[in-house]
Amino acid sequence: MNKDSDKEGIAPAQLTPTLVVGAFLILLCSILLSLLFGPVSIRPDRIFLEIFDRFPGVSVDSGLSKIEAAIVWDVRFPRIVLGLIVGGLLAMAGASYQGVFRNPLADPYLLGVAAGAGLGATVAIVSGASNGSGMFDALPIAAFLGSAIAVGITLAVGGAVGRSTSTASLLLAGVAVASLFTAIQTYIQQRESATLRQVYSWILGRLSTSGWDEVILILPYALLSVTVMFVMRGALDVLAVGEEEALSLGIRPQRVRWIVIAAASLASASAVAVSGLIAFVGIIVPHAVRLVVGASNRVVVPLSFLIGAAFLMLTDLLARTLQSPAELPIGVVTAFFGAPFFLFVLRRRSDGVI
Repeated sequence: MNKDSDKEGIAPAQLTPTLVVGAFLILLCSILLSLLFGPVSIRPDRIFLEIFDRFPGVSVDSGLSKIEAAIVWDVRFPRIVLGLIVGGLLAMAGASYQGVFRNPLADPYLLGVAAGAGLGATVAIVSGASNGSGMFDALPIAAFLGSAIAVGITLAVGGAVGRSTSTASLLLAGVAVASLFTAIQTYIQQRESATLRQVYSWILGRLSTSGWDEVILILPYALLSVTVMFVMRGALDVLAVGEEEALSLGIRPQRVRWIVIAAASLASASAVAVSGLIAFVGIIVPHAVRLVVGASNRVVVPLSFLIGAAFLMLTDLLARTLQSPAELPIGVVTAFFGAPFFLFVLRRRSDGVI
Protein backbone atom coordinates (compact mmCIF):
# COMPACT_ATOMS: atom_id res chain seq x y z
CA MET A 1 0.00 0.00 0.00
CA ASN A 2 1.43 3.36 -0.93
CA LYS A 3 0.96 6.74 0.68
CA ASP A 4 -1.74 7.83 -1.74
CA SER A 5 -3.88 4.85 -0.89
CA ASP A 6 -3.45 5.64 2.82
CA LYS A 7 -5.05 9.04 2.24
CA GLU A 8 -8.01 7.53 0.48
CA GLY A 9 -8.92 5.42 3.51
CA ILE A 10 -9.29 1.75 4.11
CA ALA A 11 -11.07 -0.40 1.59
CA PRO A 12 -13.88 -2.57 3.02
CA ALA A 13 -12.74 -6.04 4.04
CA GLN A 14 -14.32 -9.02 5.72
CA LEU A 15 -13.01 -11.75 7.94
CA THR A 16 -13.50 -14.61 5.49
CA PRO A 17 -13.69 -18.29 6.50
CA THR A 18 -10.51 -18.95 4.52
CA LEU A 19 -8.52 -16.44 6.58
CA VAL A 20 -9.93 -17.72 9.86
CA VAL A 21 -9.28 -21.38 9.00
CA GLY A 22 -5.76 -20.57 7.80
CA ALA A 23 -4.94 -18.68 11.00
CA PHE A 24 -6.36 -21.47 13.15
CA LEU A 25 -4.28 -24.06 11.27
CA ILE A 26 -1.12 -22.03 11.97
CA LEU A 27 -2.13 -21.81 15.61
CA LEU A 28 -2.86 -25.54 15.82
CA CYS A 29 0.51 -26.41 14.32
CA SER A 30 2.23 -24.15 16.84
CA ILE A 31 0.36 -25.80 19.72
CA LEU A 32 1.31 -29.28 18.54
CA LEU A 33 4.98 -28.39 18.07
CA SER A 34 5.14 -26.79 21.51
CA LEU A 35 3.48 -29.82 23.07
CA LEU A 36 5.58 -32.44 21.31
CA PHE A 37 9.02 -30.92 21.79
CA GLY A 38 10.86 -29.57 24.80
CA PRO A 39 13.96 -29.90 26.97
CA VAL A 40 12.77 -33.34 28.11
CA SER A 41 12.59 -35.83 25.25
CA ILE A 42 9.23 -37.62 25.09
CA ARG A 43 8.15 -39.77 22.16
CA PRO A 44 5.59 -37.80 20.08
CA ASP A 45 3.43 -40.87 19.44
CA ARG A 46 3.04 -41.42 23.17
CA ILE A 47 2.03 -37.79 23.66
CA PHE A 48 -0.64 -38.20 20.97
CA LEU A 49 -1.91 -41.34 22.71
CA GLU A 50 -1.93 -39.51 26.05
CA ILE A 51 -4.04 -36.71 24.54
CA PHE A 52 -6.33 -39.24 22.86
CA ASP A 53 -6.76 -41.02 26.20
CA ARG A 54 -8.30 -37.85 27.68
CA PHE A 55 -11.21 -37.88 25.22
CA PRO A 56 -14.56 -38.99 26.71
CA GLY A 57 -15.22 -42.69 26.27
CA VAL A 58 -11.63 -43.42 25.18
CA SER A 59 -9.18 -45.50 27.15
CA VAL A 60 -5.73 -46.24 25.76
CA ASP A 61 -2.35 -46.83 27.33
CA SER A 62 0.00 -44.07 26.23
CA GLY A 63 3.04 -45.68 27.77
CA LEU A 64 4.04 -42.46 29.55
CA SER A 65 5.40 -42.61 33.06
CA LYS A 66 3.80 -40.50 35.78
CA ILE A 67 6.63 -37.98 35.50
CA GLU A 68 6.28 -37.73 31.72
CA ALA A 69 2.50 -37.32 31.98
CA ALA A 70 3.02 -34.57 34.58
CA ILE A 71 5.43 -32.80 32.23
CA VAL A 72 2.83 -32.86 29.45
CA TRP A 73 -0.20 -31.75 31.49
CA ASP A 74 1.28 -29.69 34.33
CA VAL A 75 4.27 -28.05 32.64
CA ARG A 76 3.97 -27.90 28.87
CA PHE A 77 0.22 -27.52 28.48
CA PRO A 78 -0.23 -24.63 30.97
CA ARG A 79 2.78 -22.90 29.42
CA ILE A 80 1.30 -23.31 25.93
CA VAL A 81 -2.03 -21.84 27.04
CA LEU A 82 -0.27 -18.97 28.80
CA GLY A 83 1.82 -18.27 25.69
CA LEU A 84 -1.32 -18.37 23.56
CA ILE A 85 -3.07 -15.80 25.74
CA VAL A 86 -0.06 -13.50 26.22
CA GLY A 87 0.97 -13.56 22.55
CA GLY A 88 -2.59 -12.99 21.41
CA LEU A 89 -3.14 -10.11 23.84
CA LEU A 90 0.09 -8.32 22.93
CA ALA A 91 -0.51 -8.65 19.19
CA MET A 92 -4.17 -7.67 19.38
CA ALA A 93 -3.37 -4.71 21.63
CA GLY A 94 -0.66 -3.63 19.19
CA ALA A 95 -3.09 -3.82 16.26
CA SER A 96 -5.66 -1.78 18.21
CA TYR A 97 -3.11 0.87 19.21
CA GLN A 98 -1.98 1.09 15.60
CA GLY A 99 -5.59 1.59 14.52
CA VAL A 100 -6.23 4.30 17.10
CA PHE A 101 -3.01 6.22 16.47
CA ARG A 102 -3.03 5.50 12.70
CA ASN A 103 0.58 4.41 12.94
CA PRO A 104 1.70 0.85 12.10
CA LEU A 105 4.74 1.28 14.36
CA ALA A 106 2.73 1.82 17.55
CA ASP A 107 3.13 -0.93 20.16
CA PRO A 108 1.34 -2.11 23.34
CA TYR A 109 3.86 -0.37 25.61
CA LEU A 110 3.19 3.04 24.11
CA LEU A 111 1.40 4.65 27.06
CA GLY A 112 3.72 3.57 29.86
CA VAL A 113 2.60 -0.03 30.39
CA ALA A 114 6.15 -1.41 30.29
CA ALA A 115 7.62 1.23 32.59
CA GLY A 116 4.78 0.88 35.09
CA ALA A 117 5.04 -2.90 35.12
CA GLY A 118 8.81 -2.73 35.49
CA LEU A 119 8.52 -0.45 38.50
CA GLY A 120 5.80 -2.58 40.10
CA ALA A 121 7.80 -5.78 39.57
CA THR A 122 10.97 -4.19 40.91
CA VAL A 123 9.19 -3.06 44.08
CA ALA A 124 7.77 -6.57 44.58
CA ILE A 125 11.17 -8.22 44.07
CA VAL A 126 13.08 -5.78 46.28
CA SER A 127 10.53 -6.01 49.08
CA GLY A 128 10.60 -9.81 49.02
CA ALA A 129 6.88 -10.00 48.22
CA SER A 130 7.60 -12.02 45.06
CA ASN A 131 8.61 -15.15 46.94
CA GLY A 132 5.19 -16.73 46.60
CA SER A 133 4.01 -18.93 43.76
CA GLY A 134 1.17 -18.88 41.27
CA MET A 135 -1.81 -16.78 42.37
CA PHE A 136 -0.14 -16.14 45.74
CA ASP A 137 2.85 -14.43 44.12
CA ALA A 138 2.70 -10.65 44.52
CA LEU A 139 4.93 -10.08 41.48
CA PRO A 140 2.24 -10.27 38.74
CA ILE A 141 -0.18 -8.28 40.88
CA ALA A 142 2.41 -5.56 41.48
CA ALA A 143 3.32 -5.48 37.78
CA PHE A 144 -0.33 -5.18 36.80
CA LEU A 145 -0.97 -2.40 39.31
CA GLY A 146 2.13 -0.56 38.12
CA SER A 147 0.96 -0.78 34.52
CA ALA A 148 -2.55 0.36 35.41
CA ILE A 149 -1.25 3.34 37.41
CA ALA A 150 1.13 4.38 34.62
CA VAL A 151 -1.57 4.20 31.95
CA GLY A 152 -4.04 5.97 34.23
CA ILE A 153 -1.62 8.87 34.74
CA THR A 154 -0.91 8.99 31.00
CA LEU A 155 -4.60 9.18 30.14
CA ALA A 156 -5.26 11.77 32.84
CA VAL A 157 -2.34 13.98 31.80
CA GLY A 158 -2.99 13.49 28.09
CA GLY A 159 -6.64 14.36 28.55
CA ALA A 160 -5.78 17.45 30.58
CA VAL A 161 -3.56 18.86 27.83
CA GLY A 162 -6.56 19.86 25.77
CA ARG A 163 -10.25 19.15 25.45
CA SER A 164 -9.65 17.38 22.14
CA THR A 165 -7.35 14.82 23.79
CA SER A 166 -5.29 14.50 20.63
CA THR A 167 -3.24 11.41 20.01
CA ALA A 168 -0.14 13.58 20.06
CA SER A 169 -0.84 14.70 23.64
CA LEU A 170 -1.36 11.09 24.73
CA LEU A 171 1.91 10.02 23.14
CA LEU A 172 3.84 12.86 24.79
CA ALA A 173 2.23 12.06 28.14
CA GLY A 174 3.16 8.39 27.67
CA VAL A 175 6.80 9.29 27.03
CA ALA A 176 6.93 11.52 30.11
CA VAL A 177 5.26 8.96 32.41
CA ALA A 178 7.48 6.15 31.10
CA SER A 179 10.58 8.25 31.74
CA LEU A 180 9.46 9.05 35.28
CA PHE A 181 8.65 5.44 36.17
CA THR A 182 11.88 4.18 34.61
CA ALA A 183 13.87 6.72 36.60
CA ILE A 184 12.25 5.58 39.86
CA GLN A 185 12.87 1.94 38.93
CA THR A 186 16.54 2.65 38.18
CA TYR A 187 16.94 4.44 41.51
CA ILE A 188 15.48 1.46 43.39
CA GLN A 189 17.66 -0.99 41.48
CA GLN A 190 20.81 0.97 42.30
CA ARG A 191 19.95 0.94 46.00
CA GLU A 192 19.13 -2.79 45.95
CA SER A 193 21.82 -4.13 43.63
CA ALA A 194 21.53 -7.66 45.07
CA THR A 195 18.23 -8.08 43.22
CA LEU A 196 19.48 -6.83 39.84
CA ARG A 197 19.72 -10.30 38.31
CA GLN A 198 16.15 -11.20 39.29
CA VAL A 199 14.80 -7.89 38.03
CA TYR A 200 16.55 -8.18 34.67
CA SER A 201 15.38 -11.76 34.32
CA TRP A 202 11.80 -10.54 34.64
CA ILE A 203 12.35 -7.57 32.32
CA LEU A 204 13.65 -9.85 29.54
CA GLY A 205 10.41 -11.81 29.65
CA ARG A 206 9.54 -15.42 30.45
CA LEU A 207 6.60 -17.81 30.32
CA SER A 208 7.56 -19.94 33.29
CA THR A 209 4.49 -21.25 35.10
CA SER A 210 3.73 -23.09 38.31
CA GLY A 211 0.74 -24.86 36.78
CA TRP A 212 -2.52 -23.23 35.83
CA ASP A 213 -2.45 -20.39 38.37
CA GLU A 214 -1.04 -17.78 35.98
CA VAL A 215 -3.61 -18.74 33.33
CA ILE A 216 -6.46 -18.37 35.82
CA LEU A 217 -5.03 -15.04 36.97
CA ILE A 218 -4.93 -13.49 33.49
CA LEU A 219 -8.04 -15.10 31.97
CA PRO A 220 -10.77 -12.65 33.17
CA TYR A 221 -8.82 -9.61 31.96
CA ALA A 222 -8.05 -11.34 28.67
CA LEU A 223 -11.70 -12.20 27.98
CA LEU A 224 -12.87 -8.67 28.74
CA SER A 225 -10.22 -6.83 26.73
CA VAL A 226 -10.36 -9.19 23.74
CA THR A 227 -14.15 -8.88 23.56
CA VAL A 228 -14.03 -5.08 23.59
CA MET A 229 -11.26 -4.85 20.97
CA PHE A 230 -13.05 -7.34 18.74
CA VAL A 231 -16.33 -5.43 18.94
CA MET A 232 -14.67 -2.05 18.31
CA ARG A 233 -12.55 -3.12 15.32
CA GLY A 234 -15.14 -1.93 12.79
CA ALA A 235 -15.29 1.51 14.38
CA LEU A 236 -11.52 1.82 13.94
CA ASP A 237 -11.99 1.35 10.19
CA VAL A 238 -14.53 4.17 10.14
CA LEU A 239 -12.18 6.45 12.10
CA ALA A 240 -9.43 5.75 9.58
CA VAL A 241 -11.60 7.27 6.84
CA GLY A 242 -12.15 10.50 8.79
CA GLU A 243 -13.89 11.97 11.82
CA GLU A 244 -16.57 13.70 9.78
CA GLU A 245 -17.53 10.44 8.12
CA ALA A 246 -17.58 8.75 11.52
CA LEU A 247 -19.86 11.42 12.98
CA SER A 248 -22.18 11.15 10.01
CA LEU A 249 -22.54 7.42 10.75
CA GLY A 250 -23.35 8.07 14.41
CA ILE A 251 -19.92 7.09 15.74
CA ARG A 252 -18.33 9.30 18.39
CA PRO A 253 -14.58 9.27 17.57
CA GLN A 254 -13.39 10.40 20.97
CA ARG A 255 -15.44 7.78 22.76
CA VAL A 256 -14.18 5.04 20.45
CA ARG A 257 -10.57 6.07 21.06
CA TRP A 258 -10.96 6.02 24.83
CA ILE A 259 -12.65 2.61 24.83
CA VAL A 260 -10.07 1.01 22.52
CA ILE A 261 -7.12 2.53 24.36
CA ALA A 262 -8.53 1.35 27.71
CA ALA A 263 -9.11 -2.20 26.41
CA ALA A 264 -5.70 -2.41 24.72
CA SER A 265 -3.99 -1.08 27.84
CA LEU A 266 -5.80 -3.62 30.02
CA ALA A 267 -4.71 -6.40 27.64
CA SER A 268 -1.10 -5.20 27.68
CA ALA A 269 -0.98 -4.78 31.45
CA SER A 270 -2.40 -8.23 32.15
CA ALA A 271 -0.03 -9.86 29.65
CA VAL A 272 3.02 -8.11 31.08
CA ALA A 273 1.98 -9.01 34.62
CA VAL A 274 2.46 -12.74 34.02
CA SER A 275 5.19 -12.74 31.37
CA GLY A 276 7.45 -9.75 31.91
CA LEU A 277 8.38 -7.43 29.05
CA ILE A 278 8.30 -9.33 25.75
CA ALA A 279 9.27 -6.93 22.98
CA PHE A 280 8.23 -6.64 19.33
CA VAL A 281 5.22 -9.01 19.39
CA GLY A 282 2.79 -6.09 19.33
CA ILE A 283 4.59 -4.46 16.40
CA ILE A 284 5.71 -7.17 14.02
CA VAL A 285 2.68 -9.48 14.21
CA PRO A 286 -0.01 -6.89 13.34
CA HIS A 287 2.21 -5.45 10.64
CA ALA A 288 2.94 -8.87 9.15
CA VAL A 289 -0.80 -9.60 9.13
CA ARG A 290 -1.47 -6.23 7.50
CA LEU A 291 1.07 -6.94 4.75
CA VAL A 292 -0.76 -10.18 3.89
CA VAL A 293 -4.47 -9.34 4.29
CA GLY A 294 -4.62 -5.55 3.87
CA ALA A 295 -5.19 -2.66 6.23
CA SER A 296 -8.76 -3.25 7.44
CA ASN A 297 -8.94 -3.45 11.22
CA ARG A 298 -11.95 -5.74 10.88
CA VAL A 299 -9.49 -8.36 9.68
CA VAL A 300 -6.17 -7.31 11.20
CA VAL A 301 -7.30 -7.11 14.84
CA PRO A 302 -8.73 -10.65 15.25
CA LEU A 303 -6.12 -12.29 13.02
CA SER A 304 -3.38 -10.58 15.03
CA PHE A 305 -4.60 -12.42 18.12
CA LEU A 306 -4.35 -15.83 16.43
CA ILE A 307 -1.01 -15.20 14.71
CA GLY A 308 0.41 -13.49 17.80
CA ALA A 309 -0.47 -16.53 19.89
CA ALA A 310 1.22 -18.85 17.39
CA PHE A 311 4.29 -16.61 17.13
CA LEU A 312 4.87 -16.44 20.87
CA MET A 313 4.43 -20.19 21.34
CA LEU A 314 7.01 -20.89 18.64
CA THR A 315 9.50 -18.37 20.03
CA ASP A 316 8.98 -19.83 23.50
CA LEU A 317 9.70 -23.29 22.07
CA LEU A 318 13.00 -21.96 20.75
CA ALA A 319 13.74 -20.23 24.06
CA ARG A 320 13.42 -23.45 26.05
CA THR A 321 15.15 -25.79 23.59
CA LEU A 322 18.04 -23.91 21.95
CA GLN A 323 20.25 -24.12 25.03
CA SER A 324 18.55 -26.99 26.83
CA PRO A 325 18.56 -27.61 29.75
CA ALA A 326 19.21 -23.86 30.18
CA GLU A 327 16.49 -21.50 29.01
CA LEU A 328 16.87 -18.28 27.04
CA PRO A 329 14.75 -15.26 28.01
CA ILE A 330 11.91 -15.22 25.51
CA GLY A 331 12.39 -11.48 25.00
CA VAL A 332 15.82 -12.22 23.52
CA VAL A 333 14.29 -14.59 20.96
CA THR A 334 11.47 -12.22 19.96
CA ALA A 335 14.00 -9.39 19.61
CA PHE A 336 16.15 -11.60 17.36
CA PHE A 337 13.26 -11.87 14.91
CA GLY A 338 11.62 -8.54 15.67
CA ALA A 339 14.52 -6.15 15.27
CA PRO A 340 15.34 -7.11 11.63
CA PHE A 341 11.63 -7.05 10.76
CA PHE A 342 11.28 -3.63 12.37
CA LEU A 343 14.18 -2.31 10.27
CA PHE A 344 12.55 -3.85 7.19
CA VAL A 345 9.31 -2.01 7.98
CA LEU A 346 11.14 1.29 8.49
CA ARG A 347 12.93 0.86 5.15
CA ARG A 348 9.65 0.17 3.32
CA ARG A 349 8.02 3.20 4.93
CA SER A 350 10.94 5.44 3.99
CA ASP A 351 10.65 4.17 0.42
CA GLY A 352 6.94 5.01 0.37
CA VAL A 353 5.89 1.39 -0.08
CA ILE A 354 3.65 1.34 3.00
